[in-house]
Amino acid sequence: MLDFVLWCENCANWFTTTCKFASLREKMVFFSRVSSPKLYGSVIIIARKQQQCVITVGQRSISGKVMRQGLPPVQKPAPFPYKEKRYNYIRAVFDRTTSRLDENSKLIVVEGPPAAGKRALAKELAEELEMAYFPSPNVAETYFNDYGYDLRQIDHKLPTSCQSYDENDFIKDPMRENSSKAARFQISKFALRYRRYLEALAHILNTGQGVVMDRSPFSDLAYMTAMTETGIISKNVYNYYHAVRNNSLFALWRPHLVIYLDVPIEETRRRIEARNHPNEKDSIVSSPAYLQALVNSYKNDYLKNISIHAEVLIYDWSKVGDPEILVEDIERIDFDQYTVYDKKLKDWRRDNLWDWNSNRQQFTHSQDYFMGHLHVPPIQCNEIVINPSDRRLYEAILDETPGSKFAKGFNEEMGDKGILFKLS
Repeated sequence: MLDFVLWCENCANWFTTTCKFASLREKMVFFSRVSSPKLYGSVIIIARKQQQCVITVGQRSISGKVMRQGLPPVQKPAPFPYKEKRYNYIRAVFDRTTSRLDENSKLIVVEGPPAAGKRALAKELAEELEMAYFPSPNVAETYFNDYGYDLRQIDHKLPTSCQSYDENDFIKDPMRENSSKAARFQISKFALRYRRYLEALAHILNTGQGVVMDRSPFSDLAYMTAMTETGIISKNVYNYYHAVRNNSLFALWRPHLVIYLDVPIEETRRRIEARNHPNEKDSIVSSPAYLQALVNSYKNDYLKNISIHAEVLIYDWSKVGDPEILVEDIERIDFDQYTVYDKKLKDWRRDNLWDWNSNRQQFTHSQDYFMGHLHVPPIQCNEIVINPSDRRLYEAILDETPGSKFAKGFNEEMGDKGILFKLS
């Protein structure tokens, strides 16, 4: 516990305050922010509010919970319940999007090869920075309907082209049906990541809380490139995917920060073998050729492009590092150093208040509209098209599946009541 004497320019008086540090790191962080010549806009300030002097922090960079500890809470509106209420024009008049945003209202994406530790690091960063963690979606989740029924149970009734194909199937047999399954699988993964990214944007703009996620739709290209170079999918599928990607990603705001965990191929292989997932270590998608193609695309395509628009931190993760070191590096980044003429972070600089409100409304309530971008251009490769007769049979069998014939709340066999009196 230390006493400090601070000068208040508003009151023209000296004040004393006491700071209690829970650890040595807290004390080091505090002094580095106050005494270092590279403050990045963070200074200890005394300001007057309602005839009282309070300590506030003028901050232009992300701050962890250790940095915020002991500081008075910032007064801002409570998170808007965007999942229960609609953010419409009337609410927008009284509920400004920017009123909730602060230095931690950022979107951070953790990237890297398989088994790099992306999920674990993303969770730790989210906890340390007091942000929300959005996990990477998976295809297996989509095989459960709204009532929890596992649609994979009807595989034996379906034609092969319509049977389920999730992450485990992809690892086990990426060449199934001449790779048409793998092609549809990867395009589905891109769509799931696209929706998850929209959810992250909606969360930030409605609550003011930052988001940390592992993987994003922007990096999905690296996996499709690796699949093409190792012969899993055809160049025709790759070209179609590229057209869909270009037609959809323009609508999303790119992240503030990308953290890439660089792991040598040999170490990646060792970790894959160590975690011993079924069929993974002997799969073509775990081969040195596939992993090398993946890493090359990450570095030559994704990181090269995203660095124009976002801050990028790259770490040698051949040995798992200390998340606290990453937090300190993140806290040193000045996200406000760029002007309206810079490309970096331009997605997060809006023209006016209504521009913020309009984008918030769209990212929250028009997600299906954004998902429509994934259907343009029309499918141009026969490899991913399901035979119409197979599709009709699939839909007929699906209608007989518990809870799948009508929308949730309208299936009497699942216990839904009062169906005749429901408007929607």
